[in-house]
Amino acid sequence: MFEIKSYHAHIYYNESTFEQASKLCDEMGERFAVPVGHKHKQPVGPHPMWSCQITLTSETFNTVIPWLMLNRNGLTVFIHANTGDDLKDHTEHTMWMGQAKKLNLEMFQSEG
Repeated sequence: MFEIKSYHAHIYYNESTFEQASKLCDEMGERFAVPVGHKHKQPVGPHPMWSCQITLTSETFNTVIPWLMLNRNGLTVFIHANTGDDLKDHTEHTMWMGQAKKLNLEMFQSEG
């Protein structure tokens, strides 16, 4: 049995959508008082694109995710649970808004 400790919403962008994504992430941080991670300008970890991580609790998830559905303006968002099993959290315990991307999962293969 898995227990969800928190969630991550990764906002994906590229050079041409960086400003749009940056404003979206900043607005989420201000509006919902959620932690906003670094705005990476290169792929990091399993993420195949530039991204910014938003950390959500179960309480903030229920408010932020519906808002994000309506305000992402075409940006792809990868959402996953944090249970302690990184491989499953990035493959089975997931949701996508927009076009799903292929993640680089090799870093988690020894865990599963």
